[in-house]
Amino acid sequence: MDIALLKKVKLFEGLNSAQLAKLAALGEERKVQAGEFLFKEGDVGAEMYIIETGRVRISKNVPGIGEEALAILEPGQYFGEMALIDDAKRSADAIVHAPVTLHVISKESLDELMFVDKEIAYILLWTFVRTLSERLRETDDKIKAFFALSSFK
Repeated sequence: MDIALLKKVKLFEGLNSAQLAKLAALGEERKVQAGEFLFKEGDVGAEMYIIETGRVRISKNVPGIGEEALAILEPGQYFGEMALIDDAKRSADAIVHAPVTLHVISKESLDELMFVDKEIAYILLWTFVRTLSERLRETDDKIKAFFALSSFK
């Protein structure tokens, strides 16, 4: 995996070039065609993905409505990282929107790296905490907006 790609990933912004090189050694390149599922909601996750080229759609299937796209991710963006933190099932589907080249990092390989390099572990864990905190605040704001809109009948 190219270090230049990792430098664009917000999740890894606290790592220096030597640390990024260690992380890059973990990545496996994967090319996937449009329309294919990378994972489905409810699957057990053990990998995170970084998009080099192409696009990936993150969506949920809403009963009675169908697919609801939550985000369309572009090159340099990442997803599936929650699987590196916990053992919970995937919370949405990831579908290839346009042919994609991904770099995949497995939970097992990242765990091994963090076990032997405590500085990388410290930086990554704090970055995960900040990322999850930002997402929680965004979700809180969306819930507030939803309830505000739903009170206007």
